[in-house]
Amino acid sequence: MLAELTNTPAAPETPRRTVLRRVKVWTPILLLLVGACIGGQMLRPLPDSRLVAAETDHTVDGQLSIPWPAKGQGAVRVVGSGDIGTFGEQKAVPTASVAKIMTAYVVLKGHPLRKTEPGPEITVDAKAVADGNSGNESRITGLTVGSKFSQQDMLKMLMIPSGNNVARLLARWDTGTDSEAAFVEKMNAAARELGMKDTVYTDPSGLDAGTVSTATDQLKLAEAVMKDEAFRAIVALPEAPIKGLGEKLVNNNDLLTVQGLSIRGIKTGSSTPAGGTFVWAAYKSVGDETPLIVGSLMEQRAPAPDENALKSLELVKANSRKIIEAVRAALASTPLVRKGDVVGYVDDGLGGRTPLVAVKDLNVISVPGQRFKLSLKAGASPLPRTAKDGTEVGVLTAGEGEGAKSVPVAVKGALAEPSFGTRLTRLG
Repeated sequence: MLAELTNTPAAPETPRRTVLRRVKVWTPILLLLVGACIGGQMLRPLPDSRLVAAETDHTVDGQLSIPWPAKGQGAVRVVGSGDIGTFGEQKAVPTASVAKIMTAYVVLKGHPLRKTEPGPEITVDAKAVADGNSGNESRITGLTVGSKFSQQDMLKMLMIPSGNNVARLLARWDTGTDSEAAFVEKMNAAARELGMKDTVYTDPSGLDAGTVSTATDQLKLAEAVMKDEAFRAIVALPEAPIKGLGEKLVNNNDLLTVQGLSIRGIKTGSSTPAGGTFVWAAYKSVGDETPLIVGSLMEQRAPAPDENALKSLELVKANSRKIIEAVRAALASTPLVRKGDVVGYVDDGLGGRTPLVAVKDLNVISVPGQRFKLSLKAGASPLPRTAKDGTEVGVLTAGEGEGAKSVPVAVKGALAEPSFGTRLTRLG
């Protein structure tokens, strides 16, 4: 058209002219598209950064040989630090009177007590008196219908000499019913809450062989119930006078009085189906700390004849003592992580990794060969996108639950956002 207006003939079409014309037309469009892509990539939100631990568990140097018995099953752990060891097949077996630990746990959950608080009065019924005359089970004798005892005294009768009739009485009192069935349901519900997957309760005393558990399950209960100050005070008593009873209560756990063991509970048990059973709690001072050690030993059977498994009861206590002595002797403070050790990294989600180092030593209470679970989590503040070298951004924890040890972790080198090139070329 320009050529016609100016009477100038149009230049002849050539390949070069065609290419140039197309470049002029498409270049702005391509630049616009490229700009849109770059803008889109830069405007996309960055993925969340996360902390990644260098290892999820760590084993302390050395090895502890625990003097486990030849038969049965057992388990030991340090509260906060984790498991020390187990032995035997963890299959559900009769518990005998160890079941009363759960009875006390459920009663105290429903009716909490302070350490020295007597609690409400509980009236003795005719069934408890009749059960006290049974000749083939552990029971509290001399009870009379209508007599009253405090909840604390009833728990002492339950846990110290192992009163089966008191276990049933507490079950009826707790639920306000004439049978123990509703209480047993509460026992099983509590077991599920604690993760005791191989435990079933069929009665509150443990006399029924259908009440079964494993050594490892019992440690879950032991750790939970030892948090209760009223329970701890009762199970640590070698003996206790009870007003209204003819004789003082004497604890079946005579290891409470052995010097150098620091045993403070929890419960023995014995029956023909179960043999000897024992769940125990002990302490060991290590520096300025006194960790709680819990252990369980089950299926300890003395040679026949063994009427009412009394010899098996002595056997389980003797075998438990060997284990307690070995664990206490080996327990020590150990540096699991040293200050400056690389313990993980910050992953920016786009391939960038900034190392993390421990701000100080992480010392744990352990025995040789003990395996610790490690977890790395952000601190109280959200994980930053950028940070200077040495900025604390998280916490490394060794162990589990209350008593687990932690140490702050900091970035080694500057923490920076992903580069322009990284953000531009990301595909995900």
